[in-house]
Amino acid sequence: MKRRRFVGSTAPALMVCLGLPMACWAQPAGRVFRIGYLSAPSRAAVANALQAFLRALHELGWDEGRNLVIEYRWAEGHVERLPELAAELVRLKVDLIVAPASTAAMAAKKLTDSIPIVMIFPVDPVGTGLVASLARPGGNVTGTTFASGPEIFSKQLQLLKEAVPQAQRFAVLRNPADPSDAALANELAPAARSLGLRLQEVHAVGPEDFDAAFAAMAREKAQALVVGRGTIFLVHRARLAELALKGHLPTMYSTRENIEAGGLMAYGVNMSDFIGRAAS
Repeated sequence: MKRRRFVGSTAPALMVCLGLPMACWAQPAGRVFRIGYLSAPSRAAVANALQAFLRALHELGWDEGRNLVIEYRWAEGHVERLPELAAELVRLKVDLIVAPASTAAMAAKKLTDSIPIVMIFPVDPVGTGLVASLARPGGNVTGTTFASGPEIFSKQLQLLKEAVPQAQRFAVLRNPADPSDAALANELAPAARSLGLRLQEVHAVGPEDFDAAFAAMAREKAQALVVGRGTIFLVHRARLAELALKGHLPTMYSTRENIEAGGLMAYGVNMSDFIGRAAS
C-alpha cells in the first residue's frame, strides 16, 4: 500500500490561559531566568516541537545564553524517572518548570506547590488533578491543554477503516501505565461495534514488549492497527513503523513524527504548532 500522509489538527485546539503570573515573564534589567524543561520522551523524539518552543520564546525576547537558562531533563521514554528528574529541578530552585505532558506535570506538581508549572499537552488536567477547573485552576499549575477529547480515537479508527475498507480485524496498541492512553480502548470499543469491526487490545509498557505485542496481533490475524499516544510510542516510533511494515499492518498514529519515521497515517494535534502557541 502506498503510504499516505494524513495529519489532522483538532479544530480548534483549545488554548486555556490559566492565570500565569505576568511577573514570570517580566524582564528586569540584567536578570537571567532559569527554567526547567521536564519531558518524558527523548530530545530527539520531540526535536521539531522543541524548536517551535524556542522560536516562540525568541519572538518574545527570550534567548538561551542571553537572558534565559534552560535546564533540560529528559526521561528518554522512561516515565518512572520523571519524579527523580523533577526533584532535580526543584533542588535547583528554577523559576519555572515547563512540563509538556500530563505525566511530567503530575510529577512536578507532587514535588512543589511554589514553583510555577506550565503544562502544554495534558489530556485531562481536571480529571488527573492537575487543576481544580479550567476556569479556576488554583495552585501553581498553569498553561494550555487541547480539548480533542477521547472521541478523537473514534475518528482515527474511522479514517483507518476508510483507508483499508477490506479490513475487519483491528488491533489497538496502548501502554496501560501511561495516562495518555487511558481512554483509548474504552472509546474505540463502541466505535468498532458501530463499524462492525473486531477489536483486539494489546499492551506494551516498554519497547521490550513490542515483539510480543506484534506476535499477538499476528496470531489473531489483525489487519490494521491503531497506536496509542503514550510516550514510548513516540520515542520508539522508528521501531514501531518497522514492525508494522514487517507485519503488513496499516497503522494509525496520533502525531506527525510517527509518519515521518515511516508510519502510514496520523490524525491529531500538531505538536510543533501547539507548543509554539503555548510558549506565546
